[in-house]
Amino acid sequence: MVESNSSEHFMLPVKRSSIVEVGGGNDNDAVSVEKKLKATATAIGDSSTTVTMGGTDSVSANSGRNAANGRTGKAPLDLRNFSDIDEDLHSRQLAVYGRETMRRLFASNILVSGLQGLGAETAKNIILAGVKSVTLHDEGNVELWDLSSNFIFTEEDIGKNRALASVQKLQELNNSVIISTLTDALTKEQLSNFQAVVFTDISLEKATEFDDYCHTHQPPIAFIKAEVRGLFGSVFCDFGPQFVVADVDGEDPHSGIIASISNDDPALVSCIDDERLEFQDGDLVIFSEVHGMIELNDGRPRKIKSARPYSFTIENDTTEYAAYEKGGIVTQVKEPKVLKFKPLRQAIKDPGDFLLSDFSKFDRPPILHLAFQALDRFVSVSGRFPVAGSEEDAQKLISFVSDMNNSLVGKLEEIDQKLLQKFAFGARAVLNPMAAMFGGIVGQEVVKACSGKFHPLYQFFYFDSVESLPTEPLDPNDLKPLNSRYDAQISVFGNKLQKKLEEAKAFVVGSGALGCEFLKNLALMGVCCGEKGKLTITDDDVIEKSNLSRQFLFRDWNIGQAKSTVAAAAASLINPHIHIEALQNRASPETESVFDDTFWENLSVVVNALDNVNARIYIDQRCLYFQKPLLESGTLGAKCNTQMVIPHLTENYGASRDPPEKQAPMCTVHSFPHNIDHCLTWARSEFEGLLEKTPAEVNAYLINPSDYISAMQKAADAQARDTLDRVLECLDKERCDTFEDCITWARLRFEDYFADRVKQLTYTFPEDATTTSGAPFWSAPKRFPRPLQFSVDDASHLQFLVAASILRAETFGIPIPDWVYSPRRLAGAVDKVIVPDFHPKKDVKIVTDEKATSMSASSIDDAAVINELVMQLETCRQRLPSGYKMNPIQFEKDDDTNYHMDFIAGLANMRARNYSIPEVDKLKAKFIAGRIIPAIATSTAMATGLVCLELYKVLAGGHKVEDYRNTFANLALPLFSMAEPVPPKVIKHQDMSWTVWDRWILKDNPTLRELLQWLQSKGLNAYSISYGSCLLYNSMFPKHKERMDRKLVDLAKEVAKADLPLYRKHFDVVVACEDDEDNDIDIPQVSIYFR
Repeated sequence: MVESNSSEHFMLPVKRSSIVEVGGGNDNDAVSVEKKLKATATAIGDSSTTVTMGGTDSVSANSGRNAANGRTGKAPLDLRNFSDIDEDLHSRQLAVYGRETMRRLFASNILVSGLQGLGAETAKNIILAGVKSVTLHDEGNVELWDLSSNFIFTEEDIGKNRALASVQKLQELNNSVIISTLTDALTKEQLSNFQAVVFTDISLEKATEFDDYCHTHQPPIAFIKAEVRGLFGSVFCDFGPQFVVADVDGEDPHSGIIASISNDDPALVSCIDDERLEFQDGDLVIFSEVHGMIELNDGRPRKIKSARPYSFTIENDTTEYAAYEKGGIVTQVKEPKVLKFKPLRQAIKDPGDFLLSDFSKFDRPPILHLAFQALDRFVSVSGRFPVAGSEEDAQKLISFVSDMNNSLVGKLEEIDQKLLQKFAFGARAVLNPMAAMFGGIVGQEVVKACSGKFHPLYQFFYFDSVESLPTEPLDPNDLKPLNSRYDAQISVFGNKLQKKLEEAKAFVVGSGALGCEFLKNLALMGVCCGEKGKLTITDDDVIEKSNLSRQFLFRDWNIGQAKSTVAAAAASLINPHIHIEALQNRASPETESVFDDTFWENLSVVVNALDNVNARIYIDQRCLYFQKPLLESGTLGAKCNTQMVIPHLTENYGASRDPPEKQAPMCTVHSFPHNIDHCLTWARSEFEGLLEKTPAEVNAYLINPSDYISAMQKAADAQARDTLDRVLECLDKERCDTFEDCITWARLRFEDYFADRVKQLTYTFPEDATTTSGAPFWSAPKRFPRPLQFSVDDASHLQFLVAASILRAETFGIPIPDWVYSPRRLAGAVDKVIVPDFHPKKDVKIVTDEKATSMSASSIDDAAVINELVMQLETCRQRLPSGYKMNPIQFEKDDDTNYHMDFIAGLANMRARNYSIPEVDKLKAKFIAGRIIPAIATSTAMATGLVCLELYKVLAGGHKVEDYRNTFANLALPLFSMAEPVPPKVIKHQDMSWTVWDRWILKDNPTLRELLQWLQSKGLNAYSISYGSCLLYNSMFPKHKERMDRKLVDLAKEVAKADLPLYRKHFDVVVACEDDEDNDIDIPQVSIYFR
């Protein structure tokens, strides 16, 4: 269930070691792990430091203080090779960040101070991303209160130092990250060996002191201060006086294929109209491959103005340039951006523009800017946080805000005292959904600080979700602690809502990245943790290595196990009270006996954690049918979205859909590619045809020859003809018995693909060919190809042959000899292959119709050809040994040792070379051909945090549509856009109204007459009633009047052959109705209950 920007050729899929090497000893020194750990702690210079690596048990390193430096807080030394990227593990993350960003992360040392919920979430996301080291700092001990928001702690940890109690579980997330701890008060000098520092629980005075040090340090240290206080949160970032953003959005540069360029000032550039241009005014672009007006190929960036969907002008006088002839590609140039951050001392007084998340709250950030400062003063004066429900404490905080506001030059006209009261009441609490959301944001800011990838948050961000509070006023007595792990949550929402959470019956669909985060959140919130509560999670997938970089409940020893089972067990460790059942069923029409009517009717809420639209639409239809709230979310790289589907209040998920992705015409992919995507699509298709489909067809024929031949002769079409031709070819002319045969096959394939086919294409359509209208045939976007000349001296040619011959041998069950990995011996074997001369044929038909759906041309002789192929096949089969079969190969993108991607990348790049298309490395090829969905932990965490803030509203009940929020966020920009959900369309008839959420129910096993009379009582005249595709009643058919007194269930069984198993209590009919004026009226679905 639940699915790089670098083009350099670099591949080292070796796991990064987490062993620390210290000192300058020679390679023969046998230094014990314990000694290395102690040496590392000595480097840190702190007697209170603990270092763990590689999942080993914590080793306390009491090294004493360095007399000169005291506690320096230096990060652990690590002499790893930072170019060493485990691409199997990090493939989805590499698709977002690229190799260079990943290498920068691997070299980064991070401090996370404050290990309550927000600190734990931030540390989790940073560790999953794969930084060099994370140092955890906290001077306090674990309290029962912390268990509301921190997934690391258990009741056994109460009384232990928070940092020390966090190490082991955080280390399990990524053994390659060195994790150490600091448990004493920090000094600013200790910050000097970190690239970024995060503080989640620090006074404003201390934060200002530390930020001053970080801001002026050389090089500057990225400083991030973040807080979560009840339903309110804040982030402040200072990355120094001159921070360079190398890539502001992470998107690939936009490009276009040129159709014409005018000799004007300014010059007008027009592009082909098969795809809209994404350029904007002010963008810089460069030109290449322009024929005629070659002056533009100088590589100099030119500025765009007057950008339109298919054209733009450039600030360039081309009147003296040569006339444009043909060709050309225009590509966006992405320039670095320099940001000048203000230190906290200055920014707190002059914050500038706040980053908005909700335009209905455009006036909220300024008041929250004061509220967080007032809270800091309250804690400083009182030595504690305001007490939940205490009006006195709330008024004291409000007075601080008023005093601060009155001292401002541009003071706020109005202070929202109700908002500040809510802020004060929940100020001590760290709520899990808020920690998850802000942990995603802060984790992403750390990545930006270390890499320059994506635009940093500049500089303050404030957020609140006060709409999550119950609609009725809270009783202060209901907010009091109960000596429970949920006390922090109770202090915000009250015990009444807590009980609703615990008794809920939830269905989580999917247990991948989103599912893991949801389970963690629900467990901490106490959802389904009461006696009557139950959480059902289902996922039919198993754990793979590539999951481990973001699906944080899984460990490497879980690979191959069922996702839902492992995730449920992990959730039970987070909160032993959770009542959870893990299933391995795909939620679909085929499993409605498992997820039956009773199951759906008993649910309180459904949470989707899926990765495909079809599954989402099915769950949406089920929720619509049973009128259950659905909390929907999804991620794509740094982007995430959430959608609330609430019965009768909002439209359903399927009410609006994205347009389908544009598919390249088949003839473009097969004969006229003009980008690497086309080449990779073709290569993936060839892989599946050669190595999976044809061997599978061979086996189908050999298992039952008579039935197979009969089916082909019955079909008697071009597809059957081509299939038989491939089967015969595989068993006769191209059958391989030795590995040398496989090399011969691979060499001849190379010649066929990259030389002969190109020669035939350019013979049929020469470079000067014209269309029937007289226009040049090879005009944009077509690219004229050139055949390749095979050479054993070209490493890419030999690499293709190695992959092709090994996979071919695998399909025939031929052992792989070791000598294939020797370039010299392989070249010798290749030189022995006799490659026949190629002579182009006349009258070869090459498909050029962009609407064609098949490359096979039908013929009146297909049946005769099929019969001839059958005879040849039968003759060939007689010569095969008994029990002969082939081994079809299914494409697996996430195993770098299986040669699948080597073969596909080789195919695609050789084809790209034919057409002068830029080639890509194997990793980039994997992203495209493997259709890998870019994914990172930060956006996943944020999405689930936002959804769980909405879950409070759903389970509390009584909220209006304007209280709910749908969200789109892009952490790369960063952009947060929240809005009310769209209400459902209302249909009205007389004094009635209904929406897509309504379903009309008739109980007690009614007859056809009773249904018609029931509708007539509503002013509706039914003229047609159907079940599936069968008519049960039509007013135009006199014979149907004989059915009037028949039970509808009997009609469904007899007329429509309805299969109604015992677990089904009802069936649905579609009724077409008119009003008394003969106007058609769309009515809801009608459900007939017969049991």
